[in-house]
Amino acid sequence: MIRSYLHTGARDPRTRIWFETSPRHLAGRGDPCRITQTLRAAGWKSHSDPDYPHIVLASPDYQHSLVLEPEPVPCKASWRVRGQSDHTSWYTEFSAHVPVEIVAALTDALLQPAPETTPDIWPALVSAGWSYQHDEQGNETASHPDGILGLRRWTVDPDEGFYWTAQALLPDGGGRLWRASLDDGMPAHLIAAFTNALASDKPVQREMWDVPHTHLVTQEARGPQGEELAAAHEARLKSVRAAARMAQRMASPQTQPPVPPPAHYTSVRR
Repeated sequence: MIRSYLHTGARDPRTRIWFETSPRHLAGRGDPCRITQTLRAAGWKSHSDPDYPHIVLASPDYQHSLVLEPEPVPCKASWRVRGQSDHTSWYTEFSAHVPVEIVAALTDALLQPAPETTPDIWPALVSAGWSYQHDEQGNETASHPDGILGLRRWTVDPDEGFYWTAQALLPDGGGRLWRASLDDGMPAHLIAAFTNALASDKPVQREMWDVPHTHLVTQEARGPQGEELAAAHEARLKSVRAAARMAQRMASPQTQPPVPPPAHYTSVRR
């Protein structure tokens, strides 16, 4: 049977030439399958509307959900993640040009047990070369050395709560490249996972010119290519599936084998 060719955005990495791109926070969106397929491997189910071009996934316990909207506008949310923790609802949103590697740091952390201790956020950024400031109201700000990327924990009134905002602002008043908003009430280790991804200087793989502003990045023809990227992705999915099966077995009631009657009881019966 001859199948008609259907053009989709789900690209096989084996058919592309990849370039090591840095800095990662200016590398553009990347492939959303890095996130959606990982969550599906962990048992998240699709609740998408077949008549609307978006993706809706929910965790097996329905405590967390992810929505991917077709929003290419930098100032509007494209990724939306919501959850429940200790009977408290929280949310986080990312616009379209936030690299998937940065968003995935948070969604991957959702699949792991919460650590006993959470790393400090601001010292980790300062160690990576970021500048740090705070004021008398408790507002905190850190800026990347390039002056483009920044992170804020801010409030209008401390009694009303704090918010986290990360954004990449183009130089010379060129506008906003992307923005991320996080709820201060979300688990601290999720915020730490996101900010650690911001602080990372590890480059990411992109196609040539597959970035929103090529003059802001450096692309070199090196790094893992198609077969390596595909193998790494499959290994990730395999590991996530195995962890999900293990968690399911641990959560389900254990069926105990019947205890055989004592030998003397058997002999008496006989």
